[in-house]
Amino acid sequence: MSSTSTNLPDLPLPAGIRSRVIEGVNGLSVHVLEAGYGSNERPCVLLLHGFPELAYSWRKVMPVLAEAGYHVIAPDQRGYGRTTGWDASYDGSLTPFRLTNLVRDALGVVAAFGYRSVAAVVGHDFGSPVAAWCGLIRPDVFRSVVLMSAPFPGPPQMAFNFADAPLPPKRVDPVHHELASLPRPRKHYHWYYATREANDDMWRAPQGVHDFLRAYYHHKSADWKDNKPHPLKSWSATELAKLPTYYVMDLAKTMPETVAPEMPSKEAIAANTWLPDHELAVYSSEYQRNGFQGGLQWYRCGTSGAFTAELETWSGKSIDVPSCFISGKQDWGTHQRPGVFETVQTTACTRMTGVHLIDGAGHWVQQEQPGEVSRLLLQFLKTAAV
Repeated sequence: MSSTSTNLPDLPLPAGIRSRVIEGVNGLSVHVLEAGYGSNERPCVLLLHGFPELAYSWRKVMPVLAEAGYHVIAPDQRGYGRTTGWDASYDGSLTPFRLTNLVRDALGVVAAFGYRSVAAVVGHDFGSPVAAWCGLIRPDVFRSVVLMSAPFPGPPQMAFNFADAPLPPKRVDPVHHELASLPRPRKHYHWYYATREANDDMWRAPQGVHDFLRAYYHHKSADWKDNKPHPLKSWSATELAKLPTYYVMDLAKTMPETVAPEMPSKEAIAANTWLPDHELAVYSSEYQRNGFQGGLQWYRCGTSGAFTAELETWSGKSIDVPSCFISGKQDWGTHQRPGVFETVQTTACTRMTGVHLIDGAGHWVQQEQPGEVSRLLLQFLKTAAV
């Protein structure tokens, strides 16, 4: 189900942003958006989107960074949009979608443009762990890291000091059984996204892909007034059940069924300035064409545990380049994994220069509040370069 980018309509991009395809990047033809182009004498900033988004998610930030003197590159990541060369069949190999290969993709993009290092790698949502691993594995290339909406817990810990003691048994997480056993049975969206049915549920959504995405984006934004995040006490069913249903779903519901009741009114849609319908149409047309499985493969890599041993290669290592964290004040993503927001500020990153929760933004922070995100990014880039 790889995408095809031939004969597609031009994207409606702001002035100063161009769209192009770079061939031969780690087996991919990578579609990128680019601003501040024309000379690789400019310091480079790499922007990595999340799910279910695209390079297009950065359209409001890119011109500001370019105006400030940066060469800004935002790829459609593996499995997304107009990047081709990936196979997202459910029964295909997950290996190309594992985190270390996504870092290789990012490295390949900046190398293709002739950069041996970049000023910053910025990742939002599922782009955040990719950015984190970029800074962890190749700090010589990715000279600073901005994590957005998804704090980084650090690498998984390797079993330690067991030569003269029994190896601790592999722990089976009981939380999924406990969630399903609640009086109101629930399930975690990561594990739903790993099911065979999830792609078709969303691709063939009863309300159509466009209206599904509208409801999904609305539900996770500051426009949905019940988004009032707070820290959770533990990774337990009773605590996780406090999360909104887009994170901890009703057991029997699909994601389109979950968000459908939160569909904003026609008046609210018409009044939406951060994602008007003609901009949402960019996302809906790309996902109608490709489906969602390319992005869902990333979740499957995480929930399967198949690549944990590889990531344990960096057990005990921290991100030691300058870093910062940016999220919406109304974004539950900051707290969806209890304790990680604290960990990213203490042990996962050793040179975190700022933590910013932007009021008036939910999960789609660089789209909901692009001016403040741009200001914070430029402020960080200035301090990181010192």
